[in-house]
Amino acid sequence: LGLMVTISVGSMPRPSIEFLEEWGLESLEENAHSSTLTTKVFVHGVWMGVPRDPTNLIETLKKLPRKDDVHPHVSIVRHLRERELRLYTDPGRVCRPLFIVEDQQLVLQKKHVRWLTQGTTDDGEDFKWQHLTKSGVIELLDAEEEETVMICMTPEDLENARLVARGILIPKEIEIPPVEVVVQDKDKDKDKDKDKDKDHEEV
Repeated sequence: LGLMVTISVGSMPRPSIEFLEEWGLESLEENAHSSTLTTKVFVHGVWMGVPRDPTNLIETLKKLPRKDDVHPHVSIVRHLRERELRLYTDPGRVCRPLFIVEDQQLVLQKKHVRWLTQGTTDDGEDFKWQHLTKSGVIELLDAEEEETVMICMTPEDLENARLVARGILIPKEIEIPPVEVVVQDKDKDKDKDKDKDKDHEEV
C-alpha cells in the first residue's frame, strides 16, 4: 500500500472555481434565510455558494479528473451531517488509489491489465499508470475523502453487496471444516489423558 501512496502536488483552484461558477451556484445573500437547510460549497474554506442539486453536482465533480478538466489530486468531500461540500487543491495530502465501482461492478477490465502490462493499447497508444485515472478506472482519495465513501476490502465483498441488492441473504457464519473438528476432538482426548495421569500420580 505504501508503494502506491501519492502525495498531492497541489494545483490552481481556479479551474474548480470556474466550474462552480458555470454550474450556477446560488449566491449567499439569496440563501441567507435557509442556510441551515441547504448544502454549502467551500473551496479551501471559502464559501462559494449553494447548489440546487448537491448530489448531481458532486457526481459531476467526480468525473472532472477523468476528463483532465481538473487535477486528479483535487479532493472532493461531502459532509452530509454538516451539509457541506468541500474542495481542496493544496499540496502535501496523502492520497491512495482505489478501484472505481459503478453499478456494483468494477470498472477495471482485463483489457486494462493487458494494456498496462504491455504499455500500449490495442491501437498502439501509450497506456501507463496515469491513464487508469484518465480512463476512470481508479481514483485518488485523501484521508478526508476516505471517511465519506464505502470501500470494499476484497472483490468478494463487492460480490456480497450485489447479492444483498438482489435480496439474497448472505450467511454470517461459516461451517467448521470436518478436519478441524477431528483435530479439536484429538486435543480434547489428549487433555483427558493428561488429567487421568495427574489423578494416578496423586494417588
